Amino acid sequence: SDFLGAMASQGASLQNYNNELVKCIEDLKEKREEVNRQILKDEEEKQKIQNDLRILTERLSRINDSLARKVASRNEYDKTIMETEAAYMKILESSQTLLHVLKRESVSLTKKKQVSQSGAGKE
Repeated sequence: SDFLGAMASQGASLQNYNNELVKCIEDLKEKREEVNRQILKDEEEKQKIQNDLRILTERLSRINDSLARKVASRNEYDKTIMETEAAYMKILESSQTLLHVLKRESVSLTKKKQVSQSGAGKE
């Protein structure tokens, strides 16, 4: 009878262990599912970020090309403006020189005219 009692007691213990083990396994499976849900969420987020990054990288590339073209264009304008201003300054200097020469000639001609008139008057 003691033996049967011991066996029954052991059976109850085994049943308890079995219930505990099943409960532990269920807990582990739940925790695994939670982690799996987080993984799926993170992978989805990662996809979205990679897509955004690809779009932004394309936009960056396009804006870099556009900037390079516009900077080259601005440099051309700067060069043309500098050359034109330099040429304009030369024209101004030439005009000034021409004006001085003409004034000198005019004064000289006026003097000659006065001399010739005064000479004519004496005769």
